[in-house]
Amino acid sequence: MLRRNFIKLSATGFATVIYSRLTFAAHIGSSLINHPDEAWAQVGGEWLKLVGKGAAVFTYQDIKIEIKTRGIAQSVYVQSPVTELQAIRFKWKYQTAKYSKILGDHWERTYGDLAWKAPQATTKNPWYVLLHDDKQTACFGVKTGANAICWWEVKPDSMELTMDTHSGGVGVKLGQRTLHAADIVTSLSKLNETPYSALTNFCKVMCSKPVLPKQPVYGINDWYVVYGKNSYQTIKDQTTAMAELVTDTNNRPFSVIDDGWQQADDFSIVNDKFKDMHKMADEIKSHGMRPGLWTRPLIARKDDSKTLLAPKIAGRSQEDELILDPTIPENIARVKRNISLYKQWGYHMVKHDYSTWDIFGRWGMQMKDSFTVPGWKFQDQTKTNAEIINTLYGAIRDAAEDMYIIGCNTLSHLSAGVFELNRIGDDTSGKEWARTKKMGVNTLGFRLPQNNTFYAADGDCVGLTKDVPWDKNKQWMQLLAESGSPLFISAELDFLGAEQKAAIKQAFTNAAKIQPNGEPLDWLTNQFPEKWKLNDREVNFNWD
Repeated sequence: MLRRNFIKLSATGFATVIYSRLTFAAHIGSSLINHPDEAWAQVGGEWLKLVGKGAAVFTYQDIKIEIKTRGIAQSVYVQSPVTELQAIRFKWKYQTAKYSKILGDHWERTYGDLAWKAPQATTKNPWYVLLHDDKQTACFGVKTGANAICWWEVKPDSMELTMDTHSGGVGVKLGQRTLHAADIVTSLSKLNETPYSALTNFCKVMCSKPVLPKQPVYGINDWYVVYGKNSYQTIKDQTTAMAELVTDTNNRPFSVIDDGWQQADDFSIVNDKFKDMHKMADEIKSHGMRPGLWTRPLIARKDDSKTLLAPKIAGRSQEDELILDPTIPENIARVKRNISLYKQWGYHMVKHDYSTWDIFGRWGMQMKDSFTVPGWKFQDQTKTNAEIINTLYGAIRDAAEDMYIIGCNTLSHLSAGVFELNRIGDDTSGKEWARTKKMGVNTLGFRLPQNNTFYAADGDCVGLTKDVPWDKNKQWMQLLAESGSPLFISAELDFLGAEQKAAIKQAFTNAAKIQPNGEPLDWLTNQFPEKWKLNDREVNFNWD
């Protein structure tokens, strides 16, 4: 253990001498992380142990992994010219058993299940993991924008990092190129620093160049009122009514049109309920709001050539739902054309959805053993799934130009530094409070450190309807409006009385201005935090 420390953990906490060494290393810009004790490669479903060639190189037949120090990060480079590589794994040997609490992340959105938990050896912690001993917090992660999908496992006698390099459901064919898989970073909390502050600062380490909105984002979204049964008239009515509650004309809110405007499976053609999307955008602007639009970039048309389609796999493509293969340049060009079209129509924000489901055929909560069904492949097998996703996201970003982009069902760590906003949790509800509590409160409580460090972190809407208790929704709206995160409201107009309108008006006023991130004060013990620090005051909520 003394021969090679990763970040040395002891039974009583972090040793002072190690702490001093690490903070000094960070000051001079050196890496906080030492080289792994073991390296493995997954080929054909089997894990093969690599041979160390010095401290920074591991090999097995044609597979070569090299680790290079870059500032405070350790960059991982992989070569595998012949072998179809599925993943690589590093292992650092040291004791973690005395650390009672850990916190991981999710692949894409959260699903109401984030919490500080006891370490479990088989748990995959996507992208990063925090270890806490009631005194200090150690953070382990990879930088955003990686070319492999990464997770950490905390075992009693080791830390392990896996970098998945699948292409579709098979190993990637790298050929003669070298894959820059990921940059490993670590951080150690300062003395007396809270775990929340430690994670917020670590997010800044993982994402050094976030792309953020110029002003706080807030407004309305129609989904949780009509659930797709929208029209030109419903959008006009909601925008007109809600615009009367806006107080800040220097930062105008958005009116986002969700699913239901398009012609069947073609997101470049408007249906008869809307007729003219350019006119719709102008209508929204006439009421002092900024128009936004929902889209699904990888859905295919029924008349598309089969050569453009991704393979049908269990759980994803049904007979009535065809998916474009994102490795085909023609499909990426279509995605870019559609995004550019929305800008031509006059929209200021585009919300794109379903891409993770469309690529893998699984939601993040279903990615337990693997990301997708094994055995299938895209037309181009030379790129990892992470690279394929990065290409898609990059195309959307380029085509959007100065429009804001909000990702939904997008991989969080690959969205950071690319999109201004990200939907950080699964759907809230305009029908039941229990779902909003689970998907909204939990999500905001454990992902708010990503707000304005990765992107503007959207905890999803307040579904203001008669089906959800007002006393609960009022609190949820207050939390969103005062937490520094985006606020979107879906309001049933005939439910809005004087009290509701006054609360919305105040929420819009708060959400329109720059505020410090809220902090959940009881998140170490409460999966649905009730005690919050908002604008330097403590606020207590009752979610039950």
